[in-house]
Amino acid sequence: MKKLLLSAAVLAISAGAAVAADLPSRKGPPVLPPPPPPPPMWTGFYAGLNAGYGFGTNSNTQSIASGYHGYNYWNEGYDEAYVGGVSTLGAGLALSGVGNNSNQNGFIGGGQVGYNYQWGPSFVIGLEADIQGTGIRGNSRTVGIGGDSTFLGYSDYEDNDFYNLNSTASGTTSVHAGVDWMGTVRGRLGYLFTPTMLVYATGGLTYGGVYANVNNYAVSTSNVDRFTDGVYDYTAGSWNHTFVGGGSKSSTLVGWNVGGGLEWMFMPNWSLKAEAIYWNMGNMTLPTVSYAVAPEGGYYESSANPSSNGASAIGATRVNYQGVIARAGVNYHFNWFAPAPVVAKY
Repeated sequence: MKKLLLSAAVLAISAGAAVAADLPSRKGPPVLPPPPPPPPMWTGFYAGLNAGYGFGTNSNTQSIASGYHGYNYWNEGYDEAYVGGVSTLGAGLALSGVGNNSNQNGFIGGGQVGYNYQWGPSFVIGLEADIQGTGIRGNSRTVGIGGDSTFLGYSDYEDNDFYNLNSTASGTTSVHAGVDWMGTVRGRLGYLFTPTMLVYATGGLTYGGVYANVNNYAVSTSNVDRFTDGVYDYTAGSWNHTFVGGGSKSSTLVGWNVGGGLEWMFMPNWSLKAEAIYWNMGNMTLPTVSYAVAPEGGYYESSANPSSNGASAIGATRVNYQGVIARAGVNYHFNWFAPAPVVAKY
């Protein structure tokens, strides 16, 4: 009986071992699910510094002037006086024209702040504002000529005599203009070629403080022609009249911009960028006035001499402000409101 029970136990153990051998074995550590993807590294606020150079893209200034109050004429020998109101159009025309070579160039530097939102694995949208001081400056010079002939009136001595005052003038208008400071507010739309390399387009609003100084100088040469019975008789003159003046103005202009660039996240929270932006703030127009400073005097200063007392040329100069900024910058990304990473629990 004992032998029978022992044999049954041995058979049972053998059968269990055989079944266990047929079951699959589990070797090594347990298989875990894949970790969640990392949070978007571009989402969040950032701030940084930039520096670069501004290149002007418009080479023109436009000036226009006309005579306002002209010469007085007195012929002492014949007791003839013609007072005021004589045209100085020639001097005005000499101070009019289009100046070139006024491209406004110079270094710029400042700072920027912004916010990015990474949309999926490949796209980034954001808003950026910057402001910087500039050394953007430019000069232009206009050279002009002009002339006019004005009827003075009939002689008080001989009613069949009349007089014309003729003038020819040459002059220059010099313009010095620039941008003292500039800022932009721009949207950005970018594509991630790699998780750390962003290529973006940008555009929006440009604003800035601009100025212009204008200096005018002209010399007008005048003479008086007498006609008797409608036939030329003689010429008295010539006399030179010097005009000097100009104007200056500062203003804040608002315009637009468009451009693009690259930004590289070279280490956590730090990125480098390089961008080019075309900007256009339009035009500023400033009034100018130039006065005749020589010869001066009253009506009786000399015989048959047109006095320049009160003579002036009034005008305006328009200056354009536009260019391209090429700059580099560095940003620190705070990521205050970036999504927190998900930690798996097992």
